[in-house]
Amino acid sequence: MGTDRPVGTDPPAGAAGLGALLAQLQLTDSAFPSGLYTLSHGLEGHFQLRAVDADDLADLVRDLVRAAGTADAAALALAHRAVTGDDWDALVETDRRLHAIKLNREQRTASVRTGRQVLDTAAPAFDSAPAARLSRLVATGATPGNHAVVVGAVHAGLGVPVRDAVAGDLYAFAASCATAAVRLGRIDFRRAQALLREVRPELVAAADTALAVRDPRDLHASAPAADAVAALHERAEARLFVT
Repeated sequence: MGTDRPVGTDPPAGAAGLGALLAQLQLTDSAFPSGLYTLSHGLEGHFQLRAVDADDLADLVRDLVRAAGTADAAALALAHRAVTGDDWDALVETDRRLHAIKLNREQRTASVRTGRQVLDTAAPAFDSAPAARLSRLVATGATPGNHAVVVGAVHAGLGVPVRDAVAGDLYAFAASCATAAVRLGRIDFRRAQALLREVRPELVAAADTALAVRDPRDLHASAPAADAVAALHERAEARLFVT
């Protein structure tokens, strides 16, 4: 008996899940044109102030990941659940709350800019109905369109489980930090890979924290040192990165 599947029959078990996984890999890949390569997530400012060096880098990234667990990663989970439950009022509330807790102009601007870039690319990349609806809300000014919220909505439309969506985006964040450190000439590529290994437990903890948040009013970020550095970075005479 042959193993070829007749045209029009159901796909084999697991094929739908595999498609969602491949779509998630595409969205979180560094080659996806979201503009994340323009962000250092505060690393450039810390290096400019000599507040950290290569030996301290893992501790800084851990702090940033912990902050993401109660802010962007949690907002991503909330947005994913809102789209899955067809509750667009909850998505808008989440997006506005996330925007409000970003204290620095460059952080807000970068989050919205990369979010809208994902929305613009989601149509050819995924033919995403949630992204199209969210694009209309952003275009009318109903909601800002922060990156985490956009990614959560797109992942939900692709059928990516919320846990996987949160974990994937947190990993992409850490990888973006590591890449920024390489581009700034502070570490090499091997050290960058070691960094990702070192912060992996923090990524797991941050994902658990994010998934436990159930109300947009509980979104918060507590990284005062990073906020102060970001405020100084906005006024730096020379910058390689937007943040």
